[in-house]
Amino acid sequence: MKTSAACMACLTRQAEEAAKQVCDNDAAAEQLLKRVLREAAEFDLSLSPPEMAQLIHRVLRQHSACEDPYAEVKAQSAAMALSLAHRAKSLIVTADDAFEAALRFAIAGNIIDFGALPIAAAEQAPIILEQALAQPIDINMVQQLKAALSQAKRVLILADNVGETFFDKLLIEQLPPHLEVVYAVKASPVINDATVADTVDAGIAALAKVIDTGCDAPGTPLAQCSVSFKHYFDSAEVVIAKGMANYETLHDAEREIYFLTQIKCAVLAQHSPFAQGDWVIASNRSISSAISA
Repeated sequence: MKTSAACMACLTRQAEEAAKQVCDNDAAAEQLLKRVLREAAEFDLSLSPPEMAQLIHRVLRQHSACEDPYAEVKAQSAAMALSLAHRAKSLIVTADDAFEAALRFAIAGNIIDFGALPIAAAEQAPIILEQALAQPIDINMVQQLKAALSQAKRVLILADNVGETFFDKLLIEQLPPHLEVVYAVKASPVINDATVADTVDAGIAALAKVIDTGCDAPGTPLAQCSVSFKHYFDSAEVVIAKGMANYETLHDAEREIYFLTQIKCAVLAQHSPFAQGDWVIASNRSISSAISA
């Protein structure tokens, strides 16, 4: 998926928000944003939106001398997610199908995303979580994923933003006990995506082997990932990818991947069989078939 003009507008907003996080005043933030955009103007638009974001945020970190501009934002989203996850867990354990309920909340957790949505949108998170059990999703895909997991030895979960890690833990708790669970995060900070250190508060390490992709890009651009990560990517019988950036970088992968996300932007809706606002549980193979049809 190539970067469009609409993607650049979103990436510019991200850069503006990040600049405000690391600068003491508006004038300094404006100057930093100008430097970032001057370099971004020379980037190759054939890159995917996550790869463009990677380059933009590298420039921003370089010129600001701040390794993690979203550190404060991530801490806020983690605190919010922790409180909401307690409510989600109580609903999962009382649901008729705990696995399906956990999948729903894993998708609902995707709304706590300070990168793809304005910060004010996080106020919608409690409402979204309360609606999670009634939100339309593809039940056939739920059962397909459940069957695949029951036959697998290893599942690889590709993490997205920090807030989601708390809901991913709830999903991991509902996986078959025989499964080896591997949880992959970013190698270093980019936007509000989770790194190894960011999984500590969620307690992921107690339930899964935590690794990193070997790169600092949102999503999972395989050409940039480490040999170690690719071993797990190739050897896991089931791969579950969270969030839009993973969809944008892996929708055309050769192996089967199950995506859990929300369609948050019109651009992605135009490049998929889904509408903006849809909650998605789908494999790349089912998506390819739907597009072909």
